[in-house]
Amino acid sequence: MSAPVSFAGVVGWPISQSVSPTMHNFWIAQYGLDAEYIPLAVKPEDFAEVMARLPEKGFAGVNVTIPHKEAAFKLSTTLDTNARAAGAVNLLVFDQGKIHGRNTDIPGFSAALTESFGPGIARAAPAVVLGAGGAARAVVLALIHQGAFDIRILNRTETRARNLIDLVQDKGTKLSAPDWGDWNAAFEGAGLLVNTTSLGMIGKDALHIPLEHLPRGAAVADIVYNPLETALLADARARGHRTMDGLGMLMHQAVPAFAAWFGVTPQVTPDLRAVLEEKLRGVKP
Repeated sequence: MSAPVSFAGVVGWPISQSVSPTMHNFWIAQYGLDAEYIPLAVKPEDFAEVMARLPEKGFAGVNVTIPHKEAAFKLSTTLDTNARAAGAVNLLVFDQGKIHGRNTDIPGFSAALTESFGPGIARAAPAVVLGAGGAARAVVLALIHQGAFDIRILNRTETRARNLIDLVQDKGTKLSAPDWGDWNAAFEGAGLLVNTTSLGMIGKDALHIPLEHLPRGAAVADIVYNPLETALLADARARGHRTMDGLGMLMHQAVPAFAAWFGVTPQVTPDLRAVLEEKLRGVKP
């Protein structure tokens, strides 16, 4: 059997919990490509050195996950518009000695949101975003791109929420930072609630907030995908809210990465979701 003509992978620390290899290798098999997608556990102090060596080993590029997204931003030769806006890179493409940094989290969340709730969800009513880290920045930028007119960012440390507002200032969008716990003010008239924190993820504390202040017509999204139904989503579903788990964002952010490495634009399908759900049932904390 001949060796694969091309490699790609996902780089993180740790990386054993990632389902990206299952997803990309599903597409590789589906399209009959002579390639392989490999998980790479890389310590932060080794990141730059490993990235420099991967092209020599036949890698077309890698996905980048926690804790390397800012480091990937700094070592990229070029940056796309989304990466510059987010200050973080989750996709590296190696090409003739250059490292092209891109951010597909922004279009990935946007596509998942539209798929789950329709194209007008961000424009219909104020949106509430929980968290103020890198994931929150990508979500806020996606909402702005979708025409959000009012985004309320809640974080336990208010300073971080206000720093995020300073980073993503947009003249067409009202951005505010209500106090964490002032749910009545935060949720008044809201049409969308998005959790971007790691709360609810396997190994982390559950996120329980008083949803009785949230209008019943509001949709609730969580970017956590392991477990697929977090405590927040379970609470929301019990009240009759429409919900979206984090698997949609994961799948949609992967599409442009696969296309950049292998020249084939894959499809997000129910079959792919079924394969990933089965994989997640076997992932241990």
